[in-house]
Amino acid sequence: MRTARNIAIILLLALIFDLAPGGGNAAQAILAAVSIGFLTMIGWGAYVFYRQNRLTYLGLTDRQRGFFVAALGAIVLMIAGASKLTETGGGTLLWLGVLVLAALTIVKVVTEARSSY
Repeated sequence: MRTARNIAIILLLALIFDLAPGGGNAAQAILAAVSIGFLTMIGWGAYVFYRQNRLTYLGLTDRQRGFFVAALGAIVLMIAGASKLTETGGGTLLWLGVLVLAALTIVKVVTEARSSY
């Protein structure tokens, strides 16, 4: 019963945004605010994760740290450019390729760091 009520509330809000003058702009503003909140929480989570693993990060060699930071930077750039890159088939393949390569780089750095202990 609670689920049906919650779905009805969401549908009512969607109807209001659809029918109200300027509702599309309000919906886009809400979506932008939710996106900013989501990205802020990802950033906060990354900061907390760094603080918990600072000693491990600082224990990496300069080469490993460089690859790790470059892979994280590539992931951030792919997230930022996802809407433009995924408009075409080639862009989607490039986007996926860079994400997979960055993920594999992070896995390689982590496994190398753990094997040195």
